[in-house]
Amino acid sequence: MSSVPAHIKQRVLELRQEINDYRYNYHELDQSTMSEAAADALKHELSQIETKYPELITPDSPTQKVAGAPSSRFPKVAHSTPMISLADVFNEGELQNWGSKALLAGTKEFFTDIKMDGLACALIYKDGKLTQAITRGDGKIGEDVTANVLTLKNIPHAITQETAEIRGEIVIFKQDFDKINAEQQKQNKPLYANPRNLAAGTIRQLDPQVVVNRPLHFIAYDLVAPEQPTFSESYQLLRKLGFQTSNQEKTFPNLKKTYKYLTKLEKSRQKLPFNTDGAVIKVNSKPLFTQMGVAGKAPRGAVAYKFPAEENVSVIKDIVLSVGRTGIVTPVAFFDPVNIAGSTVQYASLYNADEIEKQDIRIGDTVVIYKAGDIIPKIKNVILRLRPKTAKEFNFANELKHTFPDSKFKRDGVAWRLDGDSQATLTRAIIYFAGRATMNILELGKSTAADLVQQGFVKSLPDLYTLRVSDIASLEGYGQTSAEKLVKSIQNSRTAPLDKFVAALGIPLVGIRIAHDLVAHFGTLQNLQNATLNDLLTIDGIGDKVAESVLLWFNDPDNLAMLTRFAELGLNPTPLKVGAKLAGLTFVLTGTFTQSRESLADQIVAEGGKVSGSVSANTSYLVAGTGGGSKRSKAESLSIKIISERQLSELLEA
Repeated sequence: MSSVPAHIKQRVLELRQEINDYRYNYHELDQSTMSEAAADALKHELSQIETKYPELITPDSPTQKVAGAPSSRFPKVAHSTPMISLADVFNEGELQNWGSKALLAGTKEFFTDIKMDGLACALIYKDGKLTQAITRGDGKIGEDVTANVLTLKNIPHAITQETAEIRGEIVIFKQDFDKINAEQQKQNKPLYANPRNLAAGTIRQLDPQVVVNRPLHFIAYDLVAPEQPTFSESYQLLRKLGFQTSNQEKTFPNLKKTYKYLTKLEKSRQKLPFNTDGAVIKVNSKPLFTQMGVAGKAPRGAVAYKFPAEENVSVIKDIVLSVGRTGIVTPVAFFDPVNIAGSTVQYASLYNADEIEKQDIRIGDTVVIYKAGDIIPKIKNVILRLRPKTAKEFNFANELKHTFPDSKFKRDGVAWRLDGDSQATLTRAIIYFAGRATMNILELGKSTAADLVQQGFVKSLPDLYTLRVSDIASLEGYGQTSAEKLVKSIQNSRTAPLDKFVAALGIPLVGIRIAHDLVAHFGTLQNLQNATLNDLLTIDGIGDKVAESVLLWFNDPDNLAMLTRFAELGLNPTPLKVGAKLAGLTFVLTGTFTQSRESLADQIVAEGGKVSGSVSANTSYLVAGTGGGSKRSKAESLSIKIISERQLSELLEA
């Protein structure tokens, strides 16, 4: 038996409590404590944990029993065969995994139909007449709601079959639901949450007259008796008997065609008259379906394929700060990647410090995430009962100091912003961009940068490459010759090494060495721009904070516009060529050398070596110039080899 970590055990207990509370409200009170998509995500997480740690599975787990219990307001009736629920799959890979087992069991065809969002109900016919209607309840025992169901206009009260059991969903069409809520609004009454809860609540009314006035529909999805050879033949007989079906059912010879149909259904689901969050896929043969049996609460011969959710649930791993073009600081939550509305999302804006405080968002919280207008990921709410004891509050002011130690910020209403005017901010950016260790435009000093910004010649970094000699010559202290020299230096930097250019962009937490590692790993700026969080974290020495900062920077529209502008102006940084002479070696530089430390460091990393600022047991060589003290002493104490600048040159030339 595998050892289960304590935090996993605790997570399972919390998930079960939250899911059971949702189910009680949803199935028994006809109320929603969260969206069905969010609840599905919690159930999926629980199922994955139990798959990894089967010793955690208990008979009362939500994965092992059907949701709901029959109400005490109606007579209880046992089902002829259990109305079991289905296991969920959320992507093509999970569907293929289920399908491979179905193929091994001997299936020749897959039957699929839309999954309707309503109240499951079984209709019992004897002597050709409808005698009983039973809700699903807990799957084994349901509620007798015959009097109410008899009021539904699209249910045949008599059929040509002597005995029959038909199962289906009682739904309210979206158009009718909107009309009902519009009337509620006119009368200043509370609006109903969703069509499913309204349909379920209506069927459970004690007064059938209330049901008569609601536009309910019964959509059949199975014929239990008389049993047919296949599900597709069951549907044919259902329609002959006068029952309405979804008209979305199809039969396919393989999963490839089935999945293609599912993607088509997903795109067209908004046009359907009823709400849906997925489709049901079954082995078409009913005998095989029965033969495959049941695992827990779900049949092995069928699954529910869930369409990409409009909401999902994840755990906040970190909160980082991003400074935009206008100087406003935006906090961003990073979480485990989730699929929302068909795309992978791994971070969401928290807008400002007040929003974090208002929602009481902490690192470690389980949150519901959605897309506003199907574009911008947002955090809807925190699931407080899933908050671990280790959840960490976010200190906005302290994080500002840690992430941007060289900048000052001030509170401006609900936002924090850079303290100082935008001209000062741009001037600092130009100075850093032009520095010796970055784009090496040595003629562009502090006073020149300030003058260029103040005179309006440079309004953004790319404007440096539009400067004319006449512009610079007009500045105080410049003549024709010095202006020509500066313009030439700027133009020469168009082909600066790519790692220097990346460093010059001023991405928070990305200095010269990290920029080199990024470029050495990804090769091109486009590859770096397209990198995911996991891609970044695979680089040795790149931690969460740096990876998150890089990801945010390359997903900021203003930054992307700036990169496009650079390209339009002809910037074509030189790709990095990394040698292997010093691969696997780490160097520390100390003292004064005949050339700049930056130059020596560049030569080391160009041959695959690494440069560190401090001596440790991982240091391969200490390169010592004249002077230097503490680093030499530490290297000697650790028996690390100390070499001269000349010896380093010999290693580089070897």
